[in-house]
Amino acid sequence: MKATFVLSLLAGLLAATASAQAQDLGEPLGDGGEVAGIAIEGDDGGEGPLRGTVTDESDWEDLGIAIPAFATDRNAPTPANSDGTGALGREIARVITANLQNNGLFKPTGPDALPSPAFAQITAPSWGSWSGRGAEMLVHGYVRAQGDDRLVVGCYLYDVALQDELIREGWVVRPADWRRAAHKCSDLIYARLTGESPFFDSRIAYIAETGPKDNRVKRLAVMDSDGANHRFLTLGSATALTPRYSPDYSKILYLSYVDGNPRIYVYDIGSGQQTLVTENQNPTIAPRWSPDGRYILYSMAVAGNTDIYRVPVSGGRSVRLTDTPGIDIGGSYSPDGSRIVFESDRSGSQQCYIMDADGTNQRRITFFGGRCATPEWSPRGDQIAFTRIAGDFNVAVMTPSGGNLRVLTNGWQDEAPTWAPNGRIIQFFRTTRDAGRSSLWQVDLTGRNERRLPTPVDASDPAWGPIRP
Repeated sequence: MKATFVLSLLAGLLAATASAQAQDLGEPLGDGGEVAGIAIEGDDGGEGPLRGTVTDESDWEDLGIAIPAFATDRNAPTPANSDGTGALGREIARVITANLQNNGLFKPTGPDALPSPAFAQITAPSWGSWSGRGAEMLVHGYVRAQGDDRLVVGCYLYDVALQDELIREGWVVRPADWRRAAHKCSDLIYARLTGESPFFDSRIAYIAETGPKDNRVKRLAVMDSDGANHRFLTLGSATALTPRYSPDYSKILYLSYVDGNPRIYVYDIGSGQQTLVTENQNPTIAPRWSPDGRYILYSMAVAGNTDIYRVPVSGGRSVRLTDTPGIDIGGSYSPDGSRIVFESDRSGSQQCYIMDADGTNQRRITFFGGRCATPEWSPRGDQIAFTRIAGDFNVAVMTPSGGNLRVLTNGWQDEAPTWAPNGRIIQFFRTTRDAGRSSLWQVDLTGRNERRLPTPVDASDPAWGPIRP
């Protein structure tokens, strides 16, 4: 079974990467696409989108939502779809349907089972055709091609029973970014109906794994929150580990083993350039951002003792935050940056601890049966996700005081949880018992809605980024 204390893996990594090249970057991500808001059909020049009242706020989890194909004023050619804006409108509706279906909160019906509205009906729905379909909410939208190849996408949410518009918004996107418009529309619907922060227009970094079990090639990869638009960022000549997005989404922090030495790099998403933060001859693991993006936490083993250190993101002198004999690993800041949760075996078993951001006031918080590893603070600040080891490895959550333990998964080896930007869904990686294959999974806080995220190769160490700007 794969040990969560990853120090046991370092000797093999050092040997496998002894001849790696310093430059290991693939094609730049070039993730500078803009999604600009725009006034859309029906806007009356008022400030902000129109808002209404959901029919029954207490039962929003049971809402049936009809999502027909987005209309178009004319079926114009677009690089986004070889069949034009009409076909693209159907694809956008399919993405929205999948988004709302996969989070387990709604009952969406997609465009393949619904009639397609005319363009004029987008702002004037044919209420009679929808009231008899069991839909309490209706999503309308349109796609229009501009002369510069960019696309205008409008999104409208209606309450069918009240025959009232709840909210509308529009965006201008490049053809290559049409899925972002679909995710923005999904976020608009989700936030309006639940009152929670959105998360669909976000990306996920992870480690893509290929090759034989005793000689794995580990590359840094990224994709959209639904698994689309997959890209490899490194070539695999140097092992990449434990990526994390910066709080402002502009960078990815990761650990790389080059010429046998662990190095912490920051990859700039816009330029494709990477910057060396620190290089050590000692085993180094688990780099993490501070909430303000100014510092990086990491763990380093020196003379048989592993402690947590803090270093400025620009590099420079590292400050040691723990000094208790044993293995202190990880380090995840609370959203306000005042505290850090981490794992340690100082008590004789692998447990989770909290300390103040300067390393003071260290105290154990887990006293339930089993062990606690890879803790990560929720963006909301109210919970900590972690790997609970009690025979099997499972993803669990608890309050920052260590109370209200809830185990969310029941796989053989589920580990390394990472939070969605809104703190409602947790992503992790699962390893199968027999084949040893690893894959990415998501589970919501109820533990009832679990799904696998598609990746082209084996996957581990996921990191969910913030909402994209």
